[in-house]
Amino acid sequence: MKPKFLPESENKELLIEQCDLVIYNDDVHTFNFVIETLVDVCNHEYLQAVQSTHTIHNNGKCGVKRGSFDELKPKCEALLEKGLSATIE
Repeated sequence: MKPKFLPESENKELLIEQCDLVIYNDDVHTFNFVIETLVDVCNHEYLQAVQSTHTIHNNGKCGVKRGSFDELKPKCEALLEKGLSATIE
């Protein structure tokens, strides 16, 4: 994970660390549940949620959202509350 530098006024650089919200596969939740959860929590379009769900199933995990830790933390907590296995990496 490489940090990104964004220019600020007066040529200063601001360090912004980008993280990934990752969901892991399990044998508990249905495809439809995961798709609906991605649409609801991560604001995915339906097709994007379907593709992410298949990636989770086939690869064991999928990064479903990218952003700062502070942006991703409430989304990760919402996924965990719904019973999904999720982390911020």
